[in-house]
Amino acid sequence: MLPEALTVLAATGGTAVVQAAGTDAWEGFRRRVAVWFGRGDAEREFGELARLDQTAADLAAEDGVAAERIRIRQEAWWQARFEGLLEGLAQDERDRAVAELQSLLEAARASEAVVGNGALAVGRDLNVSADNGSVAAGVINGGVQLSPPPPPVSSQG
Repeated sequence: MLPEALTVLAATGGTAVVQAAGTDAWEGFRRRVAVWFGRGDAEREFGELARLDQTAADLAAEDGVAAERIRIRQEAWWQARFEGLLEGLAQDERDRAVAELQSLLEAARASEAVVGNGALAVGRDLNVSADNGSVAAGVINGGVQLSPPPPPVSSQG
């Protein structure tokens, strides 16, 4: 069984995979994750690329409640994959793998803001503001229509 800190790291990895899928950052991120899992074995790396591509396809295939279930299931599945690899390593290899995974995840967090699948993932500060009657939002699901407010109702009396 992994120490709690490594379980948290694995959970963070699972979440990062799901959040990156389908975004502009996906190609680079999926490659780095596959290399991490491959541990120098090109065949294993190729298999991980296929698993990552299947995850992205599964996440893109559904909307609404089904999509949320798939997202949760994929996060848990990737967490278990990260945990499984870490558990199977000797302590010196595990220490190196943990450092590499932390670096990979830090690089993903430090990247530019990425919008996709109705979510906004930002590695640094995000400021959203509006002025002069405009609208500003990180993500808008649905339409936005701007119109002037109705005139005040004159009182009858």
